[in-house]
Amino acid sequence: MKNRKIPMRSCVVTKEKLPKKDLLRIVRGVDGHVLVDTTGKLNGRGAYIKKDIDVLEKAQKTKILDKVLETEISCDIYDEIREKINN
Repeated sequence: MKNRKIPMRSCVVTKEKLPKKDLLRIVRGVDGHVLVDTTGKLNGRGAYIKKDIDVLEKAQKTKILDKVLETEISCDIYDEIREKINN
């Protein structure tokens, strides 16, 4: 059997290349709303973040997701990301 290629993506905070399943995708949709993309298929500008609370706190402190997605991200989105990481 042929080995399947594992999709690799870069975390915007740590700059690590990790398998896509170990990352969480945050998307700014065409309407400007920011969403947590669990399917990995939503349209819009996306950024990947490692599924780690320390990385999330660093992202919130440095506002790197705001810069990458070119919009202001509310605390509600960070709370939703924290909830997805803990599950």
